[in-house]
Amino acid sequence: MELFSEWLWKQEYWLPPGITWEDMAQIQGSACPLPRDLLVTLPLAVGFIALRHAFERVAAVPLSRLLGVRDKLRLRVPPAPSLEAFYIRHSRQPTLSEVCNLAKHSGLTQKQVQIWFRHRRNQDRPSNTKKFCEASWRFVFYLVSFTAGLASLIDTPWFWDQKECWRGYPQQAVEKVHYWYYLTELGFYWSLLLCVSVDVKRKDFKEQIIHHFATIVLLGFSYCANYVRVGTLVMLVHDSSDFLLESAKMFNYAGWKKTCDVLFIVFAVVFLVTRLVIFPSKIISTTLILSMEVFEPFVGYYFFNALLLVLQALHVFWAWLILRMAYKFLFLGKLEKDERSDDDESEEDEDEGGEEEEQTPWRKRRIVLDSKLAMMTSSCVLNNLANQRANVCSTTPKAR
Repeated sequence: MELFSEWLWKQEYWLPPGITWEDMAQIQGSACPLPRDLLVTLPLAVGFIALRHAFERVAAVPLSRLLGVRDKLRLRVPPAPSLEAFYIRHSRQPTLSEVCNLAKHSGLTQKQVQIWFRHRRNQDRPSNTKKFCEASWRFVFYLVSFTAGLASLIDTPWFWDQKECWRGYPQQAVEKVHYWYYLTELGFYWSLLLCVSVDVKRKDFKEQIIHHFATIVLLGFSYCANYVRVGTLVMLVHDSSDFLLESAKMFNYAGWKKTCDVLFIVFAVVFLVTRLVIFPSKIISTTLILSMEVFEPFVGYYFFNALLLVLQALHVFWAWLILRMAYKFLFLGKLEKDERSDDDESEEDEDEGGEEEEQTPWRKRRIVLDSKLAMMTSSCVLNNLANQRANVCSTTPKAR
């Protein structure tokens, strides 16, 4: 373990050539970035979880009622011990062979077993109130974080001139306000990672875990390597659009569609400007090019910039999804479906007479064609009835 620790914290990995950890410990300032400081983020994460629980109970739930958030009424499944045991221990979506086996042991038909599992899954789906509370908690944090970060950075020289990020690097003193700004953000993302298993599970559940883990690694490494100045700019750029997205979600769950659409358009504009213009031109350029005027490349330089480039690739992907949604809104008149990375899982049909869940593509197309044919047929029947009625009315006076 000691050998692993020595290998992990080799100064050649974290610091430019010629700089040692002893040199970093001699930094004069209100705070010195040291690896042991990261231990503070764990109790901060626990504190965020407790604060979130209190916030949702005291503020978020009453606010959801005030804005008119409504939860869907879902049918409660009848007691079925064998089905419930299979649902909890094995799978929430049994295969056809498993359905047949469960039907034999439970005394139900296969259709009844399928309906029971469908209703049981819907019963576990999060309510709009729960989703609203999660979005409101993230909205409050991102808004406070962005406001506090902007207030702490607007008077710093590196906020206006990114060359100042590297003046005296890596032996740069870290102010207390930036020390807590950094560790608070890191603690918040730890809390998100710890709560991801109990939060609303979305289609990008695995991507969320990867994103939170990558963010924690990026923040932790940049702190230890004293990339604090440029790191604060990265956090500020991301927080500037995140709180707008969460506010749009809140009004979406409340059913305020017009307000949600307006907020989403504002979010899209801010996202595209900050992530596709400011982030690559002001931040990535300074970490890749301007930093080389101060020190020679080292392992930490390549690792940090590789993470930033991966982050920029994600920005391009999300921007493409946002632009596609904006096209649908502007030219088709509505947002048909949320194509963002945090799109909720679709609600399953709770009608007992509905089609089976796992429909093949050709079956879905056949259902659509059948519905269109039915509409055309009914339209033809109505037209024939109307024509016959008109003919009767036109011939009546002649008969008289």
